[in-house]
Amino acid sequence: MNDSLPDLSRLEMIILRKLWSLGEGTARELQEGLDGDHGYSTVRKILERLAEKGAVEKVRLDGKAWIYRSTVPASDIIRKEIRRLLDTFFDGSGAPLVAHLADMDAVSIEDVRELENMLDEHAERPDSGKGKK
Repeated sequence: MNDSLPDLSRLEMIILRKLWSLGEGTARELQEGLDGDHGYSTVRKILERLAEKGAVEKVRLDGKAWIYRSTVPASDIIRKEIRRLLDTFFDGSGAPLVAHLADMDAVSIEDVRELENMLDEHAERPDSGKGKK
């Protein structure tokens, strides 16, 4: 895992996810794409904070509005956040997480079968890093 990735708040993560889906965008475009609970100035402040953390960059001006782009890959941030969740709540183990997801009906038997197939494929790869976190 890349330790240089920033720690993100929930709202920073929401805005970054929206930016990933757009590719790039202004604070107004991002604010309009949210659920309406967050004002334009809040989104601008979060973008400034994300820029300070190195998660986004200003790429160009469009009139008076800066256009922002993410500087961190979604997969890297997702991996970091999942690792943090596992370490915080499940002592680093994924099995209890899957059990909780099943209890919440958030994972089906078909999902589990798909996971088994993915794990089998992963184990067959020479670079699978068995036993590594």
